[in-house]
Amino acid sequence: MSNEIAIFKTPKGPKGKLLTGNLAEFRADPPAFLERMATEYGDVAKFRLGPLKNVFLVSNPDMIKQILVTKQKNFVKSDDFKALKPIFGEGLLTSDKDFHMRQRRLIQPAFKKSHIMDYGQDMIDITNDYLSTWKDEEERIITNDMMNITLGIICKTMFNMDFKEGYKVIGKPLETALILAVKRMRSLKKMPLWVPTKLNRDTKKAIRELDSVVLEIIQKRRKDPVKHEDMIGILMDARDDVDGIGMTDKQVRDEVMTIFIAGHETTANALSWTLYLLSQHPEAEGKLFSEIESVLGKKPPAPSDFMKLTYTQNLIWESLRLYPPSFVTSRKVDKDVEIGEYRFKKGDMILVSQYAMHRKAEYFQDPESFIPERFENNFIKTIPQYAFFPFGGGPRVCIGNHFAIMEAALILVSVAQRFKFKLAPNHHPIKTFPSITLRPRSGLRMILQKRNPS
Repeated sequence: MSNEIAIFKTPKGPKGKLLTGNLAEFRADPPAFLERMATEYGDVAKFRLGPLKNVFLVSNPDMIKQILVTKQKNFVKSDDFKALKPIFGEGLLTSDKDFHMRQRRLIQPAFKKSHIMDYGQDMIDITNDYLSTWKDEEERIITNDMMNITLGIICKTMFNMDFKEGYKVIGKPLETALILAVKRMRSLKKMPLWVPTKLNRDTKKAIRELDSVVLEIIQKRRKDPVKHEDMIGILMDARDDVDGIGMTDKQVRDEVMTIFIAGHETTANALSWTLYLLSQHPEAEGKLFSEIESVLGKKPPAPSDFMKLTYTQNLIWESLRLYPPSFVTSRKVDKDVEIGEYRFKKGDMILVSQYAMHRKAEYFQDPESFIPERFENNFIKTIPQYAFFPFGGGPRVCIGNHFAIMEAALILVSVAQRFKFKLAPNHHPIKTFPSITLRPRSGLRMILQKRNPS
């Protein structure tokens, strides 16, 4: 029996202020702060958010794999996500352990390849319907447009609702609830919801509105003898392979909320960033137009065209590299654990940042530049698995990742068939705004230019 005592490395990091630590720097620009920590302090950086909250940023692909995959049972969702539970309940975004795995088994059928292909036609039809009112040389807030298109798609695929009805009954109250939840997440001191602060009262009101709408839809469906093939119908019909039991109305409600945010906000932000990047890179834009004309000609896309749109997909992957909607993933240590040459104790908060990892020069040549061609020739297989992970990884990898990439590609080619884009004159500086996902701060104002391909 060995008496050797393991010696672990001590993470280094910035000192910070006595009471607030590094909170001010982090709040000023979270993505840039995390990228700087990864660059200056290597595999593990230690910093403080407040007087007692130690945070560890892990920026090594092998160690990230241990956190997300091989030793993931030692971790749970971080405390910040508790602020989202009033909205998402025990949905996939916030649930843990065995319950999370059971819910994934129940939800997985909604994202089978055959269902995604069926949803593909809705993606195309809704986009083209939305574009039908756009005019040459018109200025639009393109971030709002992408949100509207993806919200229309999720309303149709989830509830078989049209956009206007869906936005009124779900979109508006959900948007309000999310804004309030993010305020709670960012707050240093989180008051329990029962404390009657203005923020808490507003949050509870928005949640009541959401619950009344979604639970009413679910209860009506329970009484409907007709079988529906939209997402909510599939979720309600799902049965666990292990015990044969389906979801309660509350569980369906929680997953509907989760899919709603994951199913429109993330893709909308990815598309907004992609259109911005294309407006700044005419050569990449020209290649996109060439692929559209080669694959589609003048006909609208079909879901079956997705696999032929290889350059379009690479554009989206490169946009996800530079501006990943999920820019940071947090975990709380549930049991003491050794990760690489470091030991983390129960209660420690661990971050892994897609934004920081995707800009590391050791994995991505000229990392700050927009180069969609880097994803050609199976580039992903030439770098460590967790150097690039826009959809997370392990048992918590985004369940809708294939849906999202297909949606982004079909929307992008539908839009680019008709229009090109340039930033509006006197546009404000382009900066990131980290809400639940990574948005362009203050939106993107863009001028439409109608295309007349030969």
